[in-house]
Amino acid sequence: MTEYFDSHCHLTAAAFRDDREAVVHRAMEAGVKGLVTIASSAIDAEVTLKLAKKYDGVWCTAGVHPHEASDASGADILLLRDLARENPEVVAIGETGLDFYYDNSPRRLQMGLFEEHLALGAEIGLPVVVHAREADDEVAELLRLMPAGTAGVLHCFTGGPQAFEEAMRSDWYISFSGIVSFKNFDAVSFLQEVPFDRLLVETDSPYLAPVPCRGRRNEPAYVAHVVEAVAEHLGSNVDAVAQQTTDNAHRFYGIG
Repeated sequence: MTEYFDSHCHLTAAAFRDDREAVVHRAMEAGVKGLVTIASSAIDAEVTLKLAKKYDGVWCTAGVHPHEASDASGADILLLRDLARENPEVVAIGETGLDFYYDNSPRRLQMGLFEEHLALGAEIGLPVVVHAREADDEVAELLRLMPAGTAGVLHCFTGGPQAFEEAMRSDWYISFSGIVSFKNFDAVSFLQEVPFDRLLVETDSPYLAPVPCRGRRNEPAYVAHVVEAVAEHLGSNVDAVAQQTTDNAHRFYGIG
């Protein structure tokens, strides 16, 4: 069986409340040998950690999503630092970044929190998972200013030439979600430019279910469809893309 790695999902989402265990088991039965469940707040980071400790093949992150920047405090950053330092299941900082599309939090707070996450990743030596929407110039600028050697990924990438250029310059990874399977996906040129050893795939579940599951609740088992779409755009084969992105995820997250 082809093996996959879902580099970014949200197992703590309310959509999984009633059948979370079944979702994890379905993923493993579908060949998903590893997945990373992403934190959206300090409280969420504690819950993701519990899940990572509960299930084999599941890891987690510690971070505050830009949507939640208004509610983040200095105490939250201290908690994230402690979780990341003390638990090997925490393999990255985030998800952080900027979202100027929804603007759920003031932009200055988003930017300040993003800088704190980049600094925390550099301090602890963990990669940073970055969300970027309608903030290409600002994300690029903060990547230019981040501490030297900070590692990271632009997740669910759909375009943004400035951030992409800075990410490439910094040897960051780029991750693609189910959007890559949509008819209106217009970032094929970026996908084809990503070095094969810095390419990741993700579901971002329960959001953005890929074709042919579009319209349903997304889940980690569907990462196979993301791999299929990526392989088609690259003129490659599914097994090669699955193997490479699995290897890349292990390297990126420092998973043995």
